Amino acid sequence: MLVPDFTFADPAIVESSGLVVRDGLFVTVNDSGDRGRVFTVDGSGVTVGVTSWSPAPVDVEALAPAGDGEVWVGDIGDNTASRASVTVLRVPVGPGDRTVTPPAYTLVYPDGAHDAETLLAAPDGRLLVVTKDLTGGTVYAAPRQLSTAEPNRLRPIADALGFATDGSFFPDGRHYVVRGYGRAAVYTWPGSREVASFRLPPQPQGEGIGVGEDGWVYLSSEGEHSRVLRDVAVSAWGWLRSAVVFAGGALRLLLGHGQAP
Repeated sequence: MLVPDFTFADPAIVESSGLVVRDGLFVTVNDSGDRGRVFTVDGSGVTVGVTSWSPAPVDVEALAPAGDGEVWVGDIGDNTASRASVTVLRVPVGPGDRTVTPPAYTLVYPDGAHDAETLLAAPDGRLLVVTKDLTGGTVYAAPRQLSTAEPNRLRPIADALGFATDGSFFPDGRHYVVRGYGRAAVYTWPGSREVASFRLPPQPQGEGIGVGEDGWVYLSSEGEHSRVLRDVAVSAWGWLRSAVVFAGGALRLLLGHGQAP
């Protein structure tokens, strides 16, 4: 059943725009306007660690898992579509405050600037950027090996829903979800074939979605002391295969069924 799981207690978390769920902890980041920092929050909503760096990013909009104790930070926002390149950083997170100098990787689109708020890490570690376009987004793949010395050229690999604000892979590594403000869609991996779509509950400005190792799905939103909502669990031994439905106030998994209405 879809229920409030916790509320961000930290007044510094005012625009939760990305969400990673790992080891019982929640990692989030404010979007444009904040300095370089990522928050680690426990299951009660209390901030237990802050990772800071400088210089300040241009427009951080997304997070993705990067391995044990690390996340990818996506400085990929570009509302005016005017940035010649965007940046991702690999940042350590966890309990305790720290200041770091993270490695930064420049990403370049092959077809000009795009606004984006979604960053995913595929099972093989490759990063995916999903653009935020009204009529429909595009999934771009980064090179398997990123270079800090030269720009890393993205390439388009699939279409995605419009106005994408975040995404996450499911534990099976064969499906990922991309959310917008009022709707989300589930895609296969590889192939990026849409197999389900579902409505999302009302949120002030829903821009975060994260899937834990056990399959629980979490939704976050901008706003001070905003609530994080928890979805129905996917069994660690029976991961999502086809469709997710939002109906009657709850998200239900329909394993083995077809496209959601």
